[in-house]
Amino acid sequence: MDSKAGKFKVKDLGLAAAGKLRVEWAESRMPVLMALREKYRKTKPFKGYRIAGCLHVTKETAVLVKTFVEAGAEVSWSGCNPLSTQDDVAAALASEDVSIYAWHGMNVKEFYWCIEETLKFKPNLTLDDGADLIFTVHNKHTELIPTVIGGTEETTTGVQRLRAMAADGALKYPVIAVNDAETKWDFDNVYGTGQSTLDGILRATSVLLAGKNVVVAGFGHCGRGVALRAKGLGANVIVTEVKPTAALKATLEGYRVMRMDDAAKIGDVFITATGVKDVIVERHFKSMKDGAIVCNTGHYDCEINIPQLKKQAKRVREVRKDNEEFSLKNGHRIYLLAQGRLVNLAAAEGHPSEVMDMSFANQFMSQLRLVEAHKKGHDLERKVHDIPEEQDQQIAALKLHTMGYEIDTLTKDQIKYINDYSAGT
Repeated sequence: MDSKAGKFKVKDLGLAAAGKLRVEWAESRMPVLMALREKYRKTKPFKGYRIAGCLHVTKETAVLVKTFVEAGAEVSWSGCNPLSTQDDVAAALASEDVSIYAWHGMNVKEFYWCIEETLKFKPNLTLDDGADLIFTVHNKHTELIPTVIGGTEETTTGVQRLRAMAADGALKYPVIAVNDAETKWDFDNVYGTGQSTLDGILRATSVLLAGKNVVVAGFGHCGRGVALRAKGLGANVIVTEVKPTAALKATLEGYRVMRMDDAAKIGDVFITATGVKDVIVERHFKSMKDGAIVCNTGHYDCEINIPQLKKQAKRVREVRKDNEEFSLKNGHRIYLLAQGRLVNLAAAEGHPSEVMDMSFANQFMSQLRLVEAHKKGHDLERKVHDIPEEQDQQIAALKLHTMGYEIDTLTKDQIKYINDYSAGT
């Protein structure tokens, strides 16, 4: 473990060269964020502002961090999941004098220590994926709140919790819900989660998915993406849901819909994507086939009740990297991937750079929105804010342009027609 007092703590600085190559690769696949970097590197709108970030330390995150630095910000960073940090990327950032505290395989105590370290430089802005950083500020460091002008939140689970905080009057500074941007959840959550989740499963198991019964718990944006990609690989996809409209959508898209109690008996691979705890519990493990594979792609590891799985096991052993075999008392074996953590990040590399390009462009623009409002003396209201529609469309248009596509524009007559409520048949 390499560390420098008050500056960084990473696994091994010797990995920096390899990490820099990965970051360069991501930069070549993230033209929108790179365009923002080029635009703001001279004016440096973040000069004088300090950003504390708690987000998966991947090659794509490094591109975002470097963009903030180029735009004048001081940055201190930690990972938002114990198993999602890419150690070579963390080393690359540390070698470039970025304040970072993250390494793969940290325990819970170390995880929160890293968050505490990022707060020592008294940030003006927070950037979250799961809201652990915001919760730490609100619960343990309320003295920092008066100087925090706002924050951003990357993922569904975090946004849900922050909206609950706001509803209770407990949220003490404004937060922008980056997750709820159309250019985030309809792309990152769907196509990013779908591809990277299957990537993680294949790396951890090397199983043939064609012909398998793949059970996807939850048919939100993430679950829809997972189901889509599993279907594309030839799997028989089963969806479990609690929301009638989501279940109906899954049905009309050609998936079998049933209760988890019934799916548990016939599933070969189980993937949770709900953001809710106890989706797969003791009774489900007991009814699963011998050889069933279980994993999670939701933010926290509580969707699969691992303590109950351990209670039923007479032996546990790691049979492959990120793959534990639980031999149950009934003679069946269940394989848990990535310790129930995000399988797409713990067992693979996370979302492809191309979709994170838009998500992180939204992060940059949202942080900039907070700064610009502050400079004008008009801090945002203490609640969860949505991304402006024009920002979504601006990012989408820039992404299309970098991909070489052109689209039509409305004529003046068409715009007039759209806005003319008196026009009839």
